[in-house]
Amino acid sequence: MNIVIAGGGIGGLTLALMLHARGIPCRVYESTQTLRPLGVGINLLPHAVNELEPLGLLDALAARGIQTSELHYYNKLGQPIWREPRGLNAGYPLPQFSIHRGELQILLAETVRARLGEDAIVTGMVLESAEQDGATARAHFRSRHDGQLHTVTGDAVIGADGIHSALRKQFYPTGDEPRFSGRMLWRAVTEADPYLDGRTMFMAGHQDQKFVCYPISAPLHRQGRSLINWIAELAIPDATLPATDWNRSVDKSVFADKFADWRWDWIDIPSIIDGAQAIYEFPLVDRDPLPRWTKGRMTLLGDAAHPMYPIGSNGSAQAILDARCLADCLAQVRQGALRGLETALLEYEAERLPRTAGIVLRNRLNGPEQVMQMAEDRAPDGFAHINDIIPQETLQAISLRYKQLAGFDPAALRRSTGAT
Repeated sequence: MNIVIAGGGIGGLTLALMLHARGIPCRVYESTQTLRPLGVGINLLPHAVNELEPLGLLDALAARGIQTSELHYYNKLGQPIWREPRGLNAGYPLPQFSIHRGELQILLAETVRARLGEDAIVTGMVLESAEQDGATARAHFRSRHDGQLHTVTGDAVIGADGIHSALRKQFYPTGDEPRFSGRMLWRAVTEADPYLDGRTMFMAGHQDQKFVCYPISAPLHRQGRSLINWIAELAIPDATLPATDWNRSVDKSVFADKFADWRWDWIDIPSIIDGAQAIYEFPLVDRDPLPRWTKGRMTLLGDAAHPMYPIGSNGSAQAILDARCLADCLAQVRQGALRGLETALLEYEAERLPRTAGIVLRNRLNGPEQVMQMAEDRAPDGFAHINDIIPQETLQAISLRYKQLAGFDPAALRRSTGAT
């Protein structure tokens, strides 16, 4: 068995490591010519860390990121709505990490090359199409270096090529356009003094105006400053989805005035915004869940399969869970537990498609962040105490329901790992 992976992002690289751990040969074809630590921060929730730990990556994650201690929600006035412990503090058997997305991707790429060989990742190869013929599948890549078309043959082709996936477009050439929420995101990293305990993630505001912030590094030097990842989000009246360039650099003047008075006794948000060297603008988009991911010996994974709003910190986690499930299904073919490779891909789809479809749809309802909108709806001018407007039991139920949907309910994860 030999697997062709189109896409060297978090999902594709994790799949390569998962397959290698199960003795299944593979190669990753990445569209960029050079892998660099680009992007901003992400959260690796415990159910994702649970999949990376058997790959021997826990120490490397701890060295590159920071263990998240708590998650806080506030209204637009900085009044607390809900707080909960995270990672080890919440009783999980494994930590939650906040880490620079580029650092994670480089770690995965370095590990793939160290374990599978330097030629296990081929860069500058853009997937254009794929096909199958009997017991083989072929992927057609356009080289960024010379423009030539290269055909790669394997037993299966996995489209892990992101929200603009060529394989998904081939499967669904019409009627699968991105869904734009009418909200824009501005993302950046700022070197700043730590806030609260230096390991807390917080979200403030409501659906139409929100600020998300969390550290992604321990203090960098004697001054004690850390790298702080942040996201500003606004609903834009009459906004339309940009035709191109979903990741462009913009000036803070585009949005910063909306947060000019968001200064509270424990953080100065305008100062955080001012300190960024580069700010990138993204439309908040997803796509409708698909009826099928798999056609014969070809299937989708990660954002190619289920692009979702970055709510609940679950995009990268679900790609990692896809990788483990797909690797397990392919391993069962070798063990004789499944009839053949095409059956394995269908088993993977049957397991992962409905789960991720539920998360896509729940994220459109703001997932666990809906508590902020509830507070805004019920007390737009603030409140004396959150329990005066939202019962504690309701807040707790919203948090737990999303954890159960996304697969990181603490009790269930402890059972799955054998932890007590």
